[in-house]
Amino acid sequence: MKIEKTHIEGCYTITPKIFYDGRGYFFESYNHEKFTSFIGKNVDFVQDNQSFSTKGVLRGLHFQKGEYAQAKLVRVLQGKVLDVTVDLRKDSPSYLKVFTMELSDKNNTQVFMPRGCAHGFVTLSESAIFSYKCDNYYNKASEGGMLFNDPFFNIDWKFPEKELIISEKDLVLPTFKELKEDFIIKS
Repeated sequence: MKIEKTHIEGCYTITPKIFYDGRGYFFESYNHEKFTSFIGKNVDFVQDNQSFSTKGVLRGLHFQKGEYAQAKLVRVLQGKVLDVTVDLRKDSPSYLKVFTMELSDKNNTQVFMPRGCAHGFVTLSESAIFSYKCDNYYNKASEGGMLFNDPFFNIDWKFPEKELIISEKDLVLPTFKELKEDFIIKS
């Protein structure tokens, strides 16, 4: 298992060592001891989520605020997505930086994002099964989000905007400048 820092403080990529043979493959997708040792703190995942999306589905940019903020470890079980992390922690050296990475069932890479980041992804393959671990429980009253095509961030989603499939809820999210101060997360 190879764990690497990204340009977002506290955000890491995790790439497994895959063992192939005539039966298929095997890899360790998570090892608490190795993960904790590398990032230097204990993360206790308490909730696993999974979604299925078809090509062009964009989910995000979402976050949880306050005491319900969530760190996430995300991966793709089937298909390919462009995964996006935005640092919203005012006290972070990477505040307002964006990290993007293609995650797929071919590279089996995962992204860990700390509490205080907004997250989203778009499905690039015909379909994708997306899985993520959270270190805190979902709380509807604490959910927040930002508009996916906010010009402030200018994210290249690697998919034609006119072909994106986006929920009504995500289409009316505010831009970063429209967010109220209490939606900005402090780590």
